[in-house]
Amino acid sequence: MKHTAARTRRAVWARANGAVLRVTTRVQEGLEEAARRPDRGDISTTTVIIWVAAVTGAVLIAGTIAVVIAKYNGKLSGL
Repeated sequence: MKHTAARTRRAVWARANGAVLRVTTRVQEGLEEAARRPDRGDISTTTVIIWVAAVTGAVLIAGTIAVVIAKYNGKLSGL
């Protein structure tokens, strides 16, 4: 039990080194893949802007309809 702390430290250090090696290898493989295939099918900025505008417009229209229905709910009940 004399050198338990040293053995534990070495075991933890070895495990951390293994994890770092795996992450480094994975990042390197990803960079090699990106170099081989530069077009990864990323969504363009224009597409994102169009989607955000469409969703915002839909939310505004739905909100306007909800406000109008809430405002005139009593008057519409007789129809």
